[in-house]
Amino acid sequence: MNRTQLKRSSILRMALAGSETMDGHGETFIFRAVRIGAVVALYWFISITMVFLNNYLLDNRDLDAPLFVTFYQCLVTVGLCWLMQLLSKLCPGLIDFPSVKLDLKTSREVLPLSIVFISMITFNNLCLKHVGVAFYTVGRSLSTVFNVLLSYVILKQTTSYQAIVCCGIILGGFWLGVDQEGVAGSLSWSGVFFGVVASACVSLNAIYTKKVMPAVDGNIWKLSYYNNINACVLFLPLILLFGELGHLARFSLLTDFRFWGMMTLGGVFGFAIGYVTGLQIKYTSPLTHNVSGTAKACAQTVIAVVYNSSSKSLLWWTSNLLVLCGSSAYTWVKSLEMKKPSPHRDLPDSAKEKLLPGEKGSLGV
Repeated sequence: MNRTQLKRSSILRMALAGSETMDGHGETFIFRAVRIGAVVALYWFISITMVFLNNYLLDNRDLDAPLFVTFYQCLVTVGLCWLMQLLSKLCPGLIDFPSVKLDLKTSREVLPLSIVFISMITFNNLCLKHVGVAFYTVGRSLSTVFNVLLSYVILKQTTSYQAIVCCGIILGGFWLGVDQEGVAGSLSWSGVFFGVVASACVSLNAIYTKKVMPAVDGNIWKLSYYNNINACVLFLPLILLFGELGHLARFSLLTDFRFWGMMTLGGVFGFAIGYVTGLQIKYTSPLTHNVSGTAKACAQTVIAVVYNSSSKSLLWWTSNLLVLCGSSAYTWVKSLEMKKPSPHRDLPDSAKEKLLPGEKGSLGV
């Protein structure tokens, strides 16, 4: 009896002390669990807050200038890249950020991706502007479907039957969601169109990111720096072309400190989402990141419905459930396929591309 109690006490002490470490770095189980929980919570907070913040900025009826809002946030990202470079030199042990100097040759090599990038974040924001946060998950749900389609057309990659079934579930949820928005009288066809185009651009962004990575030495922060600099330059003629300068000139809050504070905060969160996404993948896995992203989208939808005091039908919620279940099932199927022996196992980037959502742009998610 005493030996049994002693054994149980020893096991309890070992669990609390975390002496059963798996990584060999002396980290306790509790420490690792708390760290992972903190990273996932940080990702959820930044991602959900960024979506609501962008919706607030874009839903401003007095300022119909979505291109300018996106341009400014890209400008903030460039400024933060410069700031991070400076801080990494002043505090090298605390902050790790690559030293980046503007090189026109590299900028030209990244340009094709930048064109896709500005299309992605522009249509993403236009979708958010027209459909709101509640329908945003469904409106932007076709990224996975376009991943399969464009991978076959551009990369000649075939897809398993199970993955295609998952895409069918997502499509079913999308069409049901559109139908239910129409029944509720809140459907915006322009918002749906922008969401479909944004989904296609997300997939193209993932493909072109893989292609231009060698130009920036495989560094995601260098890519972000050049992408956003190119985007700032490309946005200027578009802002002039669509007459947004006139909207800005008539905007009553142009000198309001709070407005610019919210705009800058949106840029900061856009920059931060790239960091916390990488952090979540680093401390968990690409699969866990996708599962976390799916759960986050579900929570985001619920928060939006509760916040707006909306009343949604059972079929409306079913459409969201189909989209989320289809996306989760696709991730699970791809993870199982990666575990199978394959002649392409020596291509980890391509394997990761099947898992990562590819929507980690400055304003994505």
